Amino acid sequence: METVGAATHPWLERLRLYHRLTRLDRPIGVLLLLWPTLTALWFAARGWPGWQLFAIFVAGTWLMRSAGCAINDVADRRFDAHVKRTAQRVVATGQVSAGEALAVAAALAAAAGLTLIWLNAAARWAALVALPVAAAYPYFKRFFSIPQAMLGIAFSFGIPMAYCAVQGRLPAAALWMLAANFFWVIAYDTEYAMVDRDDDGKLGIHSSALLFGRADVALVAACYAIYLAAMAALAWSAGLGPGFAAGWVVAVGCAVFHIKLIRQRQRDACFRAFLHNQWLGLAIFAGTVAGFA
Repeated sequence: METVGAATHPWLERLRLYHRLTRLDRPIGVLLLLWPTLTALWFAARGWPGWQLFAIFVAGTWLMRSAGCAINDVADRRFDAHVKRTAQRVVATGQVSAGEALAVAAALAAAAGLTLIWLNAAARWAALVALPVAAAYPYFKRFFSIPQAMLGIAFSFGIPMAYCAVQGRLPAAALWMLAANFFWVIAYDTEYAMVDRDDDGKLGIHSSALLFGRADVALVAACYAIYLAAMAALAWSAGLGPGFAAGWVVAVGCAVFHIKLIRQRQRDACFRAFLHNQWLGLAIFAGTVAGFA
């Protein structure tokens, strides 16, 4: 038995490393992608979209986010080792090679691609547009003053995909929701960037936290306000009532809490605010489900 255990141990260790590479130990990224995607799915279907679409979008979101993490770590491997928060990432430490990480990303992306078989042509085209956007994002921080804008597009692409999958087209509501979600992404990823502000400045990496400077807290608050106001307008136009309003009020409370956390610009508090955004997204989604129910 000891021989068998010793023989399987290297494979188990690889799986543990892949688990860390794809952030399965930290699902916050998946949730920040999933809640707006599911919200769009409910809006597009005006309620429950059916088990098939629900399962496809949950699986596709998880697979593509995991692939994106691996690609991101390859792109940032020379920077991550010098940033306190990312120094122990498995590609930065050499525990997983760049080639191996890309192979994992390719396998996950291929698995996500298989889910497109059950979607219509419009959704497949939207997915094809989303892929290069997601792959390009990690490189924008090298030359673009506000790379969070690119992330805002990448992390909002589940919205047009959801509308296309349900309706076979891209209505104006989908574009408005994408624009609204863009500002939410700017808000929470600026909180994330505030954690690494000092390290990024030394390394010459661009971020919204550096660009906004002392106006960072005010601009994060403004982005939250735009997002929440836009979602309220979309809900009103869709005829949603008290159910959505209840979730929306909880989301407003989350946003206010985040602003209080980041006011002193302390690393741990800013990271806590970023992580707490999963509850803001859940509140909007839960309100949407209640509103259509």
